[in-house]
Amino acid sequence: MKVRLLLFAVLRDIVGTDERELEVADGSRAIDVWNGLRAAHPRIASYERPPFTAVNQDYVQPETMLRDGDELAFIPPVSGG
Repeated sequence: MKVRLLLFAVLRDIVGTDERELEVADGSRAIDVWNGLRAAHPRIASYERPPFTAVNQDYVQPETMLRDGDELAFIPPVSGG
């Protein structure tokens, strides 16, 4: 199934894109996608738990199951000055 992945702030900078389409296995959860990002990008490997997670613009728990066509977003905390 396909999901649309959105990345913000430092995650966007590390991964090198703010959006990508992913092919994931049926039964995948948001945490599975997060763990795949950690494996592919050493700079975020130390982040065991994902940042804020949203599916279809609603905040969810990382264990939320994904469905075909979902929009998944990982939103790290942002600080300003």
